[in-house]
Amino acid sequence: MALTNNSTPSPGSQPGKQIVIKAVLFDLDDTLWPIGPVIARAEQILFDWLQVNATALTRQFSIDGLRQQRLQLVATNPVFRFDLWKLRHAALSAALSSVGEDPAKADAAMTVFSEARHAVTPFADVQPALARLQRRLPLGTVSNGFADLGKIGLASHFQASIAAHSFGSAKPDPAIFHAACAALKVAPQEALYVGDDPMLDVVGAQQAGLQAVWINRFERTLPDGVQPQASCTSLDELEAWLEQTRF
Repeated sequence: MALTNNSTPSPGSQPGKQIVIKAVLFDLDDTLWPIGPVIARAEQILFDWLQVNATALTRQFSIDGLRQQRLQLVATNPVFRFDLWKLRHAALSAALSSVGEDPAKADAAMTVFSEARHAVTPFADVQPALARLQRRLPLGTVSNGFADLGKIGLASHFQASIAAHSFGSAKPDPAIFHAACAALKVAPQEALYVGDDPMLDVVGAQQAGLQAVWINRFERTLPDGVQPQASCTSLDELEAWLEQTRF
């Protein structure tokens, strides 16, 4: 799919004026690396560990059963909506307790899961494109996940990285976008947000006053009414759009 442009301005832009971009912010999962296979593998590695270290739990729960339990637990505490680490830890603690296992095993279990969750492989275009972009613009990240960019090897590309679990709210809350803009010392209308989720990333960023580019690596279709400033399939295409628009 080729890069496409959309001239419709975001809520924070001024119709008829050239887009001014002074910083670029990125989503992480499914924007800089594929996350579905990583989470599936991490959950299997965790389950294998539990089969050895908490056998009573694995007799009562499957991987899907643990997933359903997390979904039910989300409604019990507003923190779980933006702190996915706490959600997984609390769900594991509750599951362990319910079968007579020591809930303290959740600490070691989460260490196992977190290590596997960070075994991501960035898309091939990511490292080279970020290296080029950071020489021209300040870069940052805003994520609802709990990925550690230092462990993944991408931290050096970004001047600011804000995660929902440490910030205290999640996308599409405008506050988390505004905090990232403040960290990079740009106004929201001067920032571009790049992400794969039409609602959280595109609409969320635009409602916060940022420009938004939708990155579509998996041949998805935008919902009706969602209008990013551009759509692209890689960071190479994003660079090409920035060349035409910003430089």
